Amino acid sequence: MSLFTRKIGIDLGTVNTLVFVPGRGIILNEPTVVAISADNNAVLAVGSEAQMMLGRTPENIIAKRPMRDGVIADYKITEAMLRYFIQKSLGKFQLIKPDVLITVPSGSSSTERRAVIDAAINAGARSAYIVKEPVLAAIGADVPINSASGNLIVGVGGGTTEVAVISLGGIVTSYSKRVGGNKIDQAIIEHLKRKHNLAIGERTAERIKLEVGSALPVKDELHIGVRGRDILTGLPRNITVGTNEIVDAISERLKEIIQALKTVLSQTPPELSADIMDKGIILSGGTALLRNFDELIVKATGVPAYIAEEPLLCVAKGAGLVLENLEIYKRSVMARR
Repeated sequence: MSLFTRKIGIDLGTVNTLVFVPGRGIILNEPTVVAISADNNAVLAVGSEAQMMLGRTPENIIAKRPMRDGVIADYKITEAMLRYFIQKSLGKFQLIKPDVLITVPSGSSSTERRAVIDAAINAGARSAYIVKEPVLAAIGADVPINSASGNLIVGVGGGTTEVAVISLGGIVTSYSKRVGGNKIDQAIIEHLKRKHNLAIGERTAERIKLEVGSALPVKDELHIGVRGRDILTGLPRNITVGTNEIVDAISERLKEIIQALKTVLSQTPPELSADIMDKGIILSGGTALLRNFDELIVKATGVPAYIAEEPLLCVAKGAGLVLENLEIYKRSVMARR
C-alpha cells in the first residue's frame, strides 16, 4: 500500500464512532455527539468534548446525537462530524483525500445508505464504500464469512440490534430492530421515574446498567447508589437500586432483541440452521457485555451463544480487515464514487 492512498474505516454508531486505519489499528473511539451553537449552527465540539456538554449546556449551545437508531437523523451535523473524524485521523496528511469505508445497519434503506455516502464525500473522502454492519462484525469476530457454511451474528449496539445469518460472504437472512443500549437505558430512566419518583439522566442510567445490570435475575445482587431529582419535591435525592430491580426494568427491551433473533432463526434455511446449532450464536456490540446476556439467549433459543472477543470493537476491526483485503471481500462491499 503506497503512502498516497490513505484508507480509513469508520464504524459510525449511534452512541460511539470508531475510526480504524490499516497498520495503526483503532485510532479513535469517541462518542457520536456534536455540540453546535444555536445562533449560527457552527460546530463547537465533537466526540468526547461534546459529550461532556450533554444535559449541561446553556441555551445558546445544543449538544446532540446526529445518529438515531443507527441512521442519520441530522444530515448537516453528521457531515460536520465525519469531516472532524476524517481530518483527525489523517493528521499531517491533510492534502490526501482518503478512501473511506463506513458501516450501515443491515436494515437501512437505499436512501439512508446514499446519505452516508454523500456525507462522507462532502466531508472530504475520495471515495466511499459501504458495508452492512453484521458482515463487518462477523469479519471482526474472526468468522470466515466467505465459506459455504452458516454463521449467526447478533450485534446489539446503542441504537440498533442487527441479527444476520451470513454465508458465502453475504447476508442470507437478517433482521434489524431499532432497539439497543439506548432503549435499555431509557427503560431504566422510566422505571426509576415510575417506581421511585426519581428523575435521572442518560449517563446515570448507563452507569446503573454497566455497574449492576443483568439480563437474568441473580442470587447475589449488586447494589448501586443513585442520585437524581425527586419529581414531587424538585429536590436532589439518593436511592439504592439492586440488580434484580434493573432486570425487571429492562426485561421488555431484551424480549424485543430475543424476538428479532427468533424471527431470523425461523427464516433460516435448514442446512444453515444445522451449522448454527453446531457453531453457536456470536454476540457482538456493547450490549453483549451486559451480565448474563449470553445465558438469556441460550435460555430463549436453546442454541449455544458466546461473546466475541472485544465485542465493542468487532465492527471497526472488521472494517480494517476489509480495507486491507478489498479483493477478498469484494462481494460484501458496495462502493460509490
